[in-house]
Amino acid sequence: MEIDFERLIQLQQLDMQIRELNLLLETIPPQLEEIDKKIEESALLSAAAKEKMTGSQKKRRELESEVKDIKTHISKYKRQLNDVKTNKEYTSLLKEIEESDKKVDRLEESFISEMLLEDDIQKEIKTAGQRHVETQARLTQEKEALFEKKRETEEKVRSFGRQREDLLPAIPSEQFNLYLQISHKKGGTALSPVTGDFCSLCHVRVRPQVLNELLATRKLILCENCGRILYWREQKAEAEPEAKVE
Repeated sequence: MEIDFERLIQLQQLDMQIRELNLLLETIPPQLEEIDKKIEESALLSAAAKEKMTGSQKKRRELESEVKDIKTHISKYKRQLNDVKTNKEYTSLLKEIEESDKKVDRLEESFISEMLLEDDIQKEIKTAGQRHVETQARLTQEKEALFEKKRETEEKVRSFGRQREDLLPAIPSEQFNLYLQISHKKGGTALSPVTGDFCSLCHVRVRPQVLNELLATRKLILCENCGRILYWREQKAEAEPEAKVE
């Protein structure tokens, strides 16, 4: 069987390019998911700062309410001082008033601390918001670049696919079927060039008799080690060393 090496080599090159591009396409969705995850994390940080402010404001309202309640009780105790009959009751009310005043002082200190904390939270909200805007803008650009890369890669796959379809009618069916069988077994590479006197893919030496037959004919010759279709690749002459400038 005379092999149409040129077309089979071209077919293999197209198949390899399509396979590499499809592998590239498979990496894009995880990258897009990772970008979306980063955008979401950035948004959560911004939201967390705002939630912290909401929590602080709620705590201030609770402190205000508690102080108001205690002061109401203090006023009540002070009114009761005029009605007590014994020194013991009078002393007890004074102690309640004193303890309540101390509690009000502690609550008001906490209230002031929350007010001061809110200044820091406001700064945190502003910083987190700015970072989120910047992060979202940067990551959105990365997403757009990935979408563009995806479109370009898909167009290349379609282009190579059309070239492949145009090429197939020119390849004898038995050669194409053989190519597919070997390709499936050998990870997508059915043909291997002979470099020097070695199979380029499995690096096993080709016997001189086989090498001579390969050079003299266009017959089907399989590598005795890896089973791929061998073909001769013209060796490029090594470039002469440049003359040194004295």
